[in-house]
Amino acid sequence: MTSYAYELLKDSDRRPTIGLVVLQTDETLESDIHRYFPPSVADVYVSRVPNASEVNQETLADMANHIESSATLLPRSLAFDAVAYCCTSGSAVIGPEKVTSLITSGCQAANVTNPVSALIHMCRKHDVQRLAFLSPYIESVSNILRDVLTDAGIETCAFGSFNEGDDAKVARIDHAYTKHAAVELAKSTEVDAVFMSCTNLKTYDVLAEIEAAAGVPAFSSNSALAAHLGELAGANAVHPGRAA
Repeated sequence: MTSYAYELLKDSDRRPTIGLVVLQTDETLESDIHRYFPPSVADVYVSRVPNASEVNQETLADMANHIESSATLLPRSLAFDAVAYCCTSGSAVIGPEKVTSLITSGCQAANVTNPVSALIHMCRKHDVQRLAFLSPYIESVSNILRDVLTDAGIETCAFGSFNEGDDAKVARIDHAYTKHAAVELAKSTEVDAVFMSCTNLKTYDVLAEIEAAAGVPAFSSNSALAAHLGELAGANAVHPGRAA
């Protein structure tokens, strides 16, 4: 056997490092995030958190029992620039502060975010006070997030939903229908932006089209999360819309 010498890469040579705790049922966020952060922009690592396919307040709250253990499955040797728990409604039910505590207990994270904190950050950055809100879920789940936004000074003055409780079906909603509903909501009253909730909802390919048709910025759970992660990690996310 021939032995070879080697040197380790310097920390200064590495790309920004992002960790994600993604729902077990989510079929959209992981592929989306690699479009926002291609390999030349950031190193992205993913863990999964167990969750029920039926989305309601009880099943969302139950994820709090698994977030920390899911975060421990991210590489232990890495000090992450930013880590996100990737569930919009789950973040609203569990609470951003609790989510942050669970994530930082499970891995080394300089910054932690979630879709709710990211959305509020984006609304403040773009001076959004009146929001058109499109949800895939039943009204009782959506109202929890609407209440959180109200407490943050953001009025959801137009609301619509696909009224779907099965997360597997949410992942398969044709984005053409999402575009139609989002544009119609945005035009139904005077709003500063339109938001499409849920990391499992496919929006990446129609965000720019929605903005052009609606005439206001368009945020999705994934676009807001990517924008906030990029700011926190020092990575330039590749956004299809102007709302970054």
